[in-house]
Amino acid sequence: MQRREFLKAGAIAAAASPLLAAPAIAQATLNLKLVGGFPRGFPGVGTGAEKLAKRIEGMTDGKVKITYYGGGELVPPFEVFSAVSSGAADMGHTAPYFHAGKVRSAMYFTTVPYGLDQTELSGWITYGGGQELWDEAYAPFGVKSFYAGGSGAQAGGWFKKPIEKLDDLAGLKMRIAGLGGDVMRKLGVNTVLTPPPEIYPALQSGVVDAAEFVGPWNDVALGLYKVAPYYYLPAFHEPGPALEMMVNQNVWGNMSPTLQAIFASAAKAQAEDTIAEFRYNNTRVLADLVTKGAKVSAFPADVVAALGKASQEVLEAFPKGDPMSEKIHGAYVDYIKQCSAYTKAMEGRMYADRAAVWGS
Repeated sequence: MQRREFLKAGAIAAAASPLLAAPAIAQATLNLKLVGGFPRGFPGVGTGAEKLAKRIEGMTDGKVKITYYGGGELVPPFEVFSAVSSGAADMGHTAPYFHAGKVRSAMYFTTVPYGLDQTELSGWITYGGGQELWDEAYAPFGVKSFYAGGSGAQAGGWFKKPIEKLDDLAGLKMRIAGLGGDVMRKLGVNTVLTPPPEIYPALQSGVVDAAEFVGPWNDVALGLYKVAPYYYLPAFHEPGPALEMMVNQNVWGNMSPTLQAIFASAAKAQAEDTIAEFRYNNTRVLADLVTKGAKVSAFPADVVAALGKASQEVLEAFPKGDPMSEKIHGAYVDYIKQCSAYTKAMEGRMYADRAAVWGS
């Protein structure tokens, strides 16, 4: 049975069964290809894509079979969106800002400097109209996307030499993703974006002097501490970046309502799993980094001030000329300000009080 026939049969069967076990499709299997933007088996991001595929297979009782391809196995790591849009792949798992060159507003659904943290972003997407805007942004490309969790607050990066004052950034070559690259360029940093497997060789060979990737768990997996011991926390540019599950719109549009609900639920479940896994492992690994020789600290105050000023300038300029970004920007930034005030009164105070109690 062809894919379209299966999906249409599912729409009929949905009335008879809450899942996909109706006799009319009992022998049918929908085979899909999922491409990831990260290496196979890589902690949290690579394994998350594979978990997502297995989760959907389990929730459909094997009626959907998903073949997973890690970053670079079927398409280049930064070409996941194009593959799903064109139909070369049925599904994708990646970070939205990797295709901001094609969909500028995708940046808002990932992260922006000094923007929303993980729970705030999830809340905006789910309850603040973010999902509807996401659908609108991707519709011209034939892609339907879902929030699939994230890493929580990321790290500012690994540097070969200490950053003791703002002038120490001038002239550095740094691997950095998203709008963080635009901000760093304002401070005199030469920036590049390389796929994860190329970050360590670039640091080791001197192609770059510094690099950020995700956080302790992923960064240790890449071995970045071995060649750049100065580790600055937290990231100014990625306070809670999102991952996404995307589905080709033709595939999605031909699914039964029941099957669509299963895919949406699988994305939500994977989001929760991803956030929990990152938080636990980042906490555990950071405690071990010092024993590996990492020198962990925060950016100096003058660097933070300069990053903040440059971030505001970058964000103000970012949406101009792109109608979708202009549509999102004002309300999005207003929400960041609301979240900042709330968090200062709640979690910010709670974290400071807890640290005082436990001597951290």
